[in-house]
Amino acid sequence: MTALEPRDTDVAPAPEPTLAEATDEGVLGRSYRALSIGIVSVVLLIAFEATAVGTAMPVAARELDGVSLYAFAFSGYFTTSLFGMVLAGQWSDRRGPLGALTTGMSAFAAGLLLSGTAGAMWQFILGRAVQGLGGGLVIVALYVVVGRAYPERLRPAIMAAFAASWVVPSVVGPLASGAVTEHLGWRWVFVGIPALVVFPLALALPQIRGRASGPVGEAGGAEGARGSLDRRRIRLAFGISLGAGLLQYAAQDLRWLSLLPGAIGVALLVPAVLGLLPRGTYRAARGLPSVVLLRGMAAGSFIAAESFVPLMLVTQRGLSPTLAGFSLAAGGGTWALGSWVQARPAVEPYRQRLVTLGMVLVAAAIAAAPSVLIDSVPVWTVAVAWGFGCFGMGLVLSSTSVLLLQLSAPEEAGHNSAALQISDGLSNVLLLAVGGAAFAALGGGTVTHSAAGSAASHPAAFAAVFLPMALVALAGAWVTTRLSAARRSDTTLTP
Repeated sequence: MTALEPRDTDVAPAPEPTLAEATDEGVLGRSYRALSIGIVSVVLLIAFEATAVGTAMPVAARELDGVSLYAFAFSGYFTTSLFGMVLAGQWSDRRGPLGALTTGMSAFAAGLLLSGTAGAMWQFILGRAVQGLGGGLVIVALYVVVGRAYPERLRPAIMAAFAASWVVPSVVGPLASGAVTEHLGWRWVFVGIPALVVFPLALALPQIRGRASGPVGEAGGAEGARGSLDRRRIRLAFGISLGAGLLQYAAQDLRWLSLLPGAIGVALLVPAVLGLLPRGTYRAARGLPSVVLLRGMAAGSFIAAESFVPLMLVTQRGLSPTLAGFSLAAGGGTWALGSWVQARPAVEPYRQRLVTLGMVLVAAAIAAAPSVLIDSVPVWTVAVAWGFGCFGMGLVLSSTSVLLLQLSAPEEAGHNSAALQISDGLSNVLLLAVGGAAFAALGGGTVTHSAAGSAASHPAAFAAVFLPMALVALAGAWVTTRLSAARRSDTTLTP
């Protein structure tokens, strides 16, 4: 499933304008065409995987007798991606994004193969974890590439192109995945995707090597650019991943014995979060901290809710996997539309208002989705609501990406991009843990759809997932009022 030049008064001066900049060349102009197509192709592959795998997931969980562990199949990805994000930030700032990107894509493909050949749910979840490590490396490396290779005026456009690359997968992915799942089996959805890795790598890597390889300031040198990785941050990254995993386990197990791993998870997670996110994030301090916090609230609430939409439609309304996945297909187009809107130069003065509108739409969509638990409500209600929610996400996520790199010096792009993605991934894990615990506690792990066509009666299990996520998204609408820039001293990461 699958987000820039600093202010002159805050950061080091930008490089001298190139000929392409002087002639107002766009992202598909001669100087940027190959790079743009290459990195957008990487996002296209991740988008296709997210839409296709999400459609096949309910069938895989049932065949592997793992519906009670359904949330783990998603949170396992996000948990390990947290470590990958921090590692990628360190790697990219000190040695350039090329190594992180190639390693990430390789791990991404290996995880898909591991899940596709799984004989038990634990192996399936392990494959998702390996895939998440790769995804974490890739997404931060891509942000660093955008920050280094494109001038500020082109960054909203390339972020909009990232969002637009979800359109075709959102339509084709669920249909293709559903058809393959029904006629060939869910395993082919996983083992078929790795073959697609070759093209984006072949196209993107030569361009990245020429435009964005090596540490920042290689000639003049940013301090520590060529040094070894920051071991403290790596330890904190390991702590945040392990802590999030233990919390997820405790939330799903729902026994008194689970209090111990839950307590250990909190003990690991709290200091790691305080050390890896910008100072003041938890209290929505103005500027970068609120940008990072908003990203987590938006992505976490939306993804946690979306993860349960296909399962709800299959088990409660009797839809096939194809139709259940297709109910989310329109969202790809509206997400791209929202990202395109925020990229228009004319709306730049109104970015904060657009982001507020986006969060309100996200909250409304999540709150409307469980209405289909009432038999008299048409199933297509989910598709309509999710289309509006995805439009809001397009406004919000692309804007947080633009704002982050505006507030980041070149030598901080990796760290700050990692912080943004950590907020994104950590909130996914925590909110999936909360939603998964509520789902399991109310009998969600036993939901089935009988051959006779009558759905099992567990509507409260699904409502307990969606309604709290809608409240989180609504709280995010308030955080959007805190996005205006703060003093530089208030937006730096903790040492």
